[in-house]
Amino acid sequence: MEKKIVLTALVFGFVSIVLGAFGAHALKKVLNADQLNSFEVGVRYMMYHALFLLFLSTTHYILPEQKGIIYYLTVFGVLFFSVSIFLLSTSSATGLNFRFLGPITPIGGLLLIISWSMLFYYIITKKA
Repeated sequence: MEKKIVLTALVFGFVSIVLGAFGAHALKKVLNADQLNSFEVGVRYMMYHALFLLFLSTTHYILPEQKGIIYYLTVFGVLFFSVSIFLLSTSSATGLNFRFLGPITPIGGLLLIISWSMLFYYIITKKA
């Protein structure tokens, strides 16, 4: 499980760097300030959770099954939150209507909150 978590973290980190650079250079010319800001939020949260997954992979405070639960919550949270923001914020540039994804973004955020909360809970309730 640790290898899968690390590889996912590396993919999230890589993608967030690429998209951050893309946003700072190419998208700066085609998005307005609010759209660009939203795009950057998606990039930041993807990177934050890449680092979170790296921590998750190395911690010995929780059981492997608990790591698995937190891993999947985080992955789906990032996909729902960040990817929906990427698509929504670039809709005007792509000409594609992704408004239907609007309700997905807060679900992703909720999954991320739950993943952090569960890690906290698992660690604080661990018998030393």
